[in-house]
Amino acid sequence: MGNSEWHLAQVNIARLLEPLDSERLADFVAALDPVNAEADKAPGFVWRLKTDDGNATSLVAFEWDASGTAGVITNMSVWESFDALKDFVYSPKHLEVLRQRRNWFHQVAEATTALWWVRSGELPDLSTAELKIRKLRELGPTPEAFSLNKIFDPAQ
Repeated sequence: MGNSEWHLAQVNIARLLEPLDSERLADFVAALDPVNAEADKAPGFVWRLKTDDGNATSLVAFEWDASGTAGVITNMSVWESFDALKDFVYSPKHLEVLRQRRNWFHQVAEATTALWWVRSGELPDLSTAELKIRKLRELGPTPEAFSLNKIFDPAQ
């Protein structure tokens, strides 16, 4: 799904078990640059949120979701299509990190990933991303905010 008029935006958040500079999260921090580099060169990749450090871990967002944790980190990107995002998410290097997420992040029942369509050339911001996560948690998947498991067509 996807066409040249629409791109797919995604945000995912994670509630940290410990601060990023802790020994427990050292493997996660070490994996950030290689996984981000893999994303940057993946077919269909358009953009990802980052600071001069090359990632978004220092950005403050989703503070309302951080209760009882060492903080929330955010990943946000734009892809040419759902298939492009899915291919990256299930790529070997990214899967290797995903398999270890319980070592670094709190397990949560609420949605931590939201997808939505943006017009080609538009880039999402953190306030929009926060609204998308809230909407998905409140309403479940809708054309406005959906999940990897329930996709909507951009025309809806």
